[in-house]
Amino acid sequence: MRALRVSLVAAVVVLVATPAAHAHVLHTVSAGETLWSIAAQSNLTTRTLAAFNGLSENANVVLGSTIKIPSIAEGRAALAAAGGAPATAGSGAGGAPAPLGAYIVRPGDTLSALAAQTGVPTAQMAYMNGLAPTAHLLIGTVLKLPSGAAAPARASMPAPAARVVPRADPVPTATRLDAAQVKALAAENGAPAALAAAIAWQESGFNNAAVSSANARGVMQIMPGTWDWVNRNLARGPLDPASAADNVRAGSLYLAQLLRQTGGDPRLAVASYYQGLASVRSRGMFDDTKRYVDNVFALQGRFGG
Repeated sequence: MRALRVSLVAAVVVLVATPAAHAHVLHTVSAGETLWSIAAQSNLTTRTLAAFNGLSENANVVLGSTIKIPSIAEGRAALAAAGGAPATAGSGAGGAPAPLGAYIVRPGDTLSALAAQTGVPTAQMAYMNGLAPTAHLLIGTVLKLPSGAAAPARASMPAPAARVVPRADPVPTATRLDAAQVKALAAENGAPAALAAAIAWQESGFNNAAVSSANARGVMQIMPGTWDWVNRNLARGPLDPASAADNVRAGSLYLAQLLRQTGGDPRLAVASYYQGLASVRSRGMFDDTKRYVDNVFALQGRFGG
């Protein structure tokens, strides 16, 4: 449950039309906009937008100048030509730490053995990953193990090239939201809008198709067990597992709950979103967690927080 420091003028909110699949569109820079803010509103990484326009990621955009907003295919091609690669889950903020507890199943692994090696009941590990406790693990299955647990016995073996995502809710779907949508959904569900948007951008770049190497899914990178718990305990009605908006609703409800459980401490809540509340309370913040929290709060200012 992945940073340049720029500021946005709160009074100016610019919605950029989603680019057509086949061609770029033109955007005129308004007061208060930055390369990052234009990229974020267009569901692109700053790196992609900069590459397509022949700019550096740190370039300043000039009021009244024209920026080309590429289609997904055009952006991918621009990155490839610049020697880069498309963003993947958790790379929205750039430099984000990898998910804690990520593990890829090797030959010979079983759910019960992995649970025993990492010190949790088999049923608990199965629940968090959306599996039956008796499930047979396919080689290459992505799993979330307890944060800070000892590495499994076969972790030193080369990871399989193929990846298998367990069939569980929430379902990753090819949908992207923009910052305004994420903030509105967060506010409706009791979470600080800018903070939730910062987490969503850090986790997925607002991409609901994202699946992490720790089996987290969607815009807010929610684990199957967390999805089920939020539905049972926090949601006012059934959430659609294939909906990007409901993924944000679930993540926002969970963030709001963490804020309540940490006495309204936003840093502890964000740390718990990444590391797990029980782990933070018992072991403190890991170094990766501290970096994650710092990234999120650096991003929060970009979303008006």
